[in-house]
Amino acid sequence: MHWRALTTLDLPVVEAIAAQVHPALPEETAIFAERQRLYPDGARLFELDGKPAGYLLSHPWHLRAIPPLNGLLGAIPPDADTFHVHDLALLNPARGTGAAAMIVGEILRHARAKGFASISLVAVTGSAPFWHKHGFRVVAGPQLAAKLASYETGALYMSKTL
Repeated sequence: MHWRALTTLDLPVVEAIAAQVHPALPEETAIFAERQRLYPDGARLFELDGKPAGYLLSHPWHLRAIPPLNGLLGAIPPDADTFHVHDLALLNPARGTGAAAMIVGEILRHARAKGFASISLVAVTGSAPFWHKHGFRVVAGPQLAAKLASYETGALYMSKTL
């Protein structure tokens, strides 16, 4: 099992994994393609026994500014002040293998090496306890509520100081 760079050839697989893992949070292929193109260092594919079993999409962004679900970014802000995890998705066979902890460690090292003071994300589908275990904490604020609601009821904005 290993994580590797995600390429444009992997995008159909990413779309298929997303449809299985996040059926209530659909995103168009263009979203995955843009994130991979804008920040390839934050796009990873997990392979288990030679088969794709998960992915990570992440990129620099602004703290407390939630990128829209199923929305294009346009560009990475030159003054980005946080490293944002857009999505970490694993198929059932990959869960419990340590793959998630492996990639979290990798992106934390990457964000630190790039000089970011924090890493942020929107926790969905009950994933907040996983992120909390890795040092992420809920960030609340009225300006976040509307964007969080566009993800799902119960979505939480979380960050971790690096």
